Formats: sequence, structure tokens, C-alpha cells
Amino acid sequence: MDIPAKENKMGVLPVGKLLFSMSVPMMLSMLMQAFYNIVDSVFVSQISETGNELSALTFAFPLQSLMIAFGGGTMLGMNTLISKSLGRKDAESADKAAGTGLFLTFCTALVFAFIGIFLARPFFSVQTEVQEIIDLGTVYTSICLGGSIGIFCQFCFERMLQSTGRTVLSTVTQFTGALINIVLDPIFIFEKGDLLFEGAFTMPFGLGLGVAGAAAATIAGQMIAALMGLIFNIFFNHDIHLRIKNIRPHIPAVKEIYKVGLPSIIMQSVGSLTTFTLNQILRSGFTELAVNVYGIYFKLQSFIFMPVFGLNNGMIPIISYNYGAKQPSRVKKTIKISIITAVSIMAAGYAVFLLAPEVLLSLFNPTENMLIMGKSCLRLIGLSFIPAGFCIITISVTQAIGNPFFSLITSACRQLVVLLPVAWLLSLTGNLGAVWLAFPIAEVVSLALSIVFLIRTMKSANKEMSV
Repeated sequence: MDIPAKENKMGVLPVGKLLFSMSVPMMLSMLMQAFYNIVDSVFVSQISETGNELSALTFAFPLQSLMIAFGGGTMLGMNTLISKSLGRKDAESADKAAGTGLFLTFCTALVFAFIGIFLARPFFSVQTEVQEIIDLGTVYTSICLGGSIGIFCQFCFERMLQSTGRTVLSTVTQFTGALINIVLDPIFIFEKGDLLFEGAFTMPFGLGLGVAGAAAATIAGQMIAALMGLIFNIFFNHDIHLRIKNIRPHIPAVKEIYKVGLPSIIMQSVGSLTTFTLNQILRSGFTELAVNVYGIYFKLQSFIFMPVFGLNNGMIPIISYNYGAKQPSRVKKTIKISIITAVSIMAAGYAVFLLAPEVLLSLFNPTENMLIMGKSCLRLIGLSFIPAGFCIITISVTQAIGNPFFSLITSACRQLVVLLPVAWLLSLTGNLGAVWLAFPIAEVVSLALSIVFLIRTMKSANKEMSV
């Protein structure tokens, strides 16, 4: 069908076609992101037999997760504000939201660069006494956070494209950044002649930088993706106009951005704290091998969760736009299709974890003990996947419509009230498999809260859209 020249496609295209046209490119891109995250760890696990390099990346994950929490949460707020403004035909507010988001991006990058350069070593010293892990982790984290301007700008420019429905361009930036990382990883990490995958492959050339090379490859991919995102917004995103005068803190825009973004930041930061604390529970109650298994689980589960997050990223601007445009039927249909799709993806993912855990774990050069631990971990934590699919969508619905504190309450209860206490109590049994059961237990609580808050959010939204 023809789209009116002055009408954004998010208000007129059939909902199913619109959702999948916006989400599928991002789902594929997020899969690519998950792939390069796994490749990072797969290559690092080949460096030595000690596993200390993999441990360094595992212990670094909470800080990287915190960085993503601040970048993703702030840009979620910007994304939502831009979409709502465009839905109300308020182009000036959309431009101010974009400029404010870019200003906040620079500020956040400076904060994390400081953390990476000056606080990385104390962070690792708290987690382990193994000096090699501390040294390797400090190098890796200093580079990743010190050069974080790349990932924060990538977040910002991609969300600008997503907020106006230009998800294909957003996907191109993500895909390109991930591909560059994957290509550069082995070149930067290994030296010429190094044997990989039990001698099955010999490096024809390389710089031999080790974990520093893994970090450098990551930064290079992020920087190039950010540059592409900037170019795409300037030349192809005609709904937003990036002007120097707008790159400042417009106070109303800052308030609106953090009204939605702050709960998301807190929610994801709680996830970072949860990962950090679980690492300590596993290390003190069992061994650092258990920590590595948990780290491997996180890499593998991203293959399942990332497509759902891609679906999410396509859903949020559609809901925000149509909520601003007062089209309740389009909002409800978007939510329904998103939930069905997310639950289906998670069910398929759990089937893979249940039926083929050895195949997945074999990517990480595992010992026999790691295989035994890993199979139990994947199968038991995987029980949480199907309810998690529902929860991810409903949490984002409350954020997109303007009730972000519901998502914050749900996340805090899931992780701080249930997951961590239950994991700690089950660790006292001395049975590592029991600890993994804390995840499905916490997800059941999250499911109940999500249902209640979704009902309340939609009642309020229906009243607002009927005015």
C-alpha cells in the first residue's frame, strides 16, 4: 500500500507486517552481536590451558553490563521520547530529544572512561586473588571502558534510526560493527603460527596481543559502527535533524528521557550487581570453574535472548508512536504479536539447551568437569526461558507507554528479592545444580508480577488514548 508522504509508516502499515519489517533486521543483527560475543570468548579460551583469560572476561562482564545499562537505558528514554513526539507531529521536540540524547551520550562515555582507566584493578582485586586474572582483566577492562565512546555513540545513533522506523539502517551499523570485531579478533589476539582448536587450525598471521587484542577488536568494531550510524542519520533520517545548537541538555527532554530511561538503567544495573554477586557465591561456595561455566552460559543464552531483544527494539517505537497518536487497537495488536513471537523463540532456545548442551559447550575448549557442570547449568537455567520471553515484552510495554517503575519493581523483585537470596541458600547445600534452580524460581515470580502490571498499564493507557 502507498504510505502518505507526511505520515510515518508506524501509524499506517498493518501491524504484523510493520512489526516484523522493523524487528527481523534487528533480530538478525542482534544474533550477529551474540555471535561475536561468543567468538570473543571462544578465541580467548584458546590462548592457554589455564582458563585465566576466560576468567578475566567473565569477571569483567558486570562492568561491561553496567556500561550497557547506562547506554541502553538512556537511549531507550531518547528513543521513546522521539517516537512519541513524532506521533504527536511535534518535530521540534523530536530534534531536541535527539540533541539531548547525544549530549548525554558524551557525558556517560566520560564517566565510564574514568572508571575503566582508574578503577579496573580494584574491581578485579575484589573478585579474585589470582594475580594473572587481575592483570588480564585490568588490561581488558581498561581498553573496553576507556574507549567506550564508540559503544555509547553506536547506541545513540542506532536508537535514533530505530525511533523513526529505519531499522534496516540500524541493522547495517550493528552488523558491520560485529563483523569487524569477528574478523579482527583472531588477528589481534594470536601470533603467526599459533595453533587453535586443538591444532586443527594454524594462524597465518597475527599481532599476538592476547586479551588486549580482544578488547581492541571490540573497540574498533564499535567505533566504525558509530561512525556509520552518524552518517546514516545525517543523510537518510529525515525525521530527525541533528544540529550543533541542539546538542545540549534541554531540561524538559532530560526529564522525559530519564523518566523512562532511569528505571531501565537501575533495572539493568541490578542485573550487573546480580552477576557480580552470583560470581562471588559460585567462587566461594564452589570453584572458579563454576564461575567460568556461568560466564559461558551468559554467552550462549545471548543467542536466544538477543533475537527477543531485537523484537523488543522493533516493538517499542511502534507502541510509543501509536500511543502518542491515540490508536489503541494498533498498540494492543503489537503487544499480542510480540508476546507470541517472544515465547516461541524462547521455547525453541530451551529445546536446544535441553537436547544439545555438549555441542554448545564444546566451543569453549572444555575440560571434563566443565562439561559436566555446563550440561546441568544449561538444562536447569533454561527452564526459565519461556516465562522470561513473556516478561521481557511486558516490561518493555510498560516502559514504552510510560509506566517504567513497574518494570523496575519487577526486575528488582526477580533479582534482589528472589534470585540472589535463593541462589545463596541453595549454595549452602553444596549442590551446584541446586543453585541453577534459583533462575526458574525467580522467573515464576517475575511472571506473576508482569501479568499484574501489564493489566494495570493497559487499563491506564486505554483511558489516556480514549481522551
